[in-house]
Amino acid sequence: MSNVRQVSDVLNTESNDVVMATLPLFHAFGLTVTTFMPLIEGIPVVTHPDPTDAPNIGKAVAKHRATILLGTSTFFRLYTKNPRVLPLMFESLRIVVAGAEKLSPIVRDALKLKFNKDILEGYGATETTPVASVNIPDELDIRSWKVQRGVKAGTVGMPLPGTIFRIVDPDTMHTLLPNEDGLILIGGNQVMLGYLNDPEKTDGSVVTLDGMRWYKTGDKGHIDADGFLTIVDRYSRFAKIGGEMISLSAVKDAIRVALDVQELECITVAVPDPKKGEAIVLLANPNSLEATDADALRKTIISGGIHPLMTPSRIEFVDEIPTLASGKSGFIAARQLALDTAG
Repeated sequence: MSNVRQVSDVLNTESNDVVMATLPLFHAFGLTVTTFMPLIEGIPVVTHPDPTDAPNIGKAVAKHRATILLGTSTFFRLYTKNPRVLPLMFESLRIVVAGAEKLSPIVRDALKLKFNKDILEGYGATETTPVASVNIPDELDIRSWKVQRGVKAGTVGMPLPGTIFRIVDPDTMHTLLPNEDGLILIGGNQVMLGYLNDPEKTDGSVVTLDGMRWYKTGDKGHIDADGFLTIVDRYSRFAKIGGEMISLSAVKDAIRVALDVQELECITVAVPDPKKGEAIVLLANPNSLEATDADALRKTIISGGIHPLMTPSRIEFVDEIPTLASGKSGFIAARQLALDTAG
């Protein structure tokens, strides 16, 4: 209930709003924001059971004049790519919010180009039920004629009313200064009571500091001087190679730049390596590449100027990149696939 009120306030819901609900109910984002919020706030909601069914979602938005659409970067990419989703189908949308996974700049630019709609990126966790922050449209104060900044590209916005972030050293829990990367803690009414029948896991995920309960997200990031939060990566999404911590998300971005294939369907994972501690494996869909020879592709990546520590030790071609039903990348399945292909 707390998170429903928070989200409704920052979205500044209006009497003529219509929510287009496509996210599954087992997903905290879909349950709270696209199910409970419209029901409790009295906002009409249009439902569709399959977030990947781009053409029929486009038709539903147009038919019912939906004004609010929430989804993931993966799903928005489908809408920009499918030629059956016409630009005018999204004409009625007032607010488009992406969450659950990092918003790809390519997807953000593609949606703007095709539909002339800006995606507002948010952030949260199931354990915070789930929304903790979001970018919101800039507002003009007609009294002072100053712009209240609500959006900063590359960030996940500022915390919701009643929510607070703290960036700490993951080992000491010491609070870090602005722009210093560390473990992101989330405090507020929407933080869970705990994991069901698992007090040990709860104690490892919730810490009390200065009389407040904080959820330890496992994400690495920083807060800038204006209060906007930037996510660097998950701590679990780092590979330790030769004593250096390498962001697997940064590796994926660097590979796309080195290959000059921004639409490359791929995922990077870390697997055990007897010499270096861990090694990076790239799983790629060959349909998004011209060359399908792993050795030649690795040479192209190296010649593209990528840092040696970020160069994949092995490249495997797969027909489909593992994903979850919520649209997120399936890192656990991808890592297992990398281990299986290595024998």
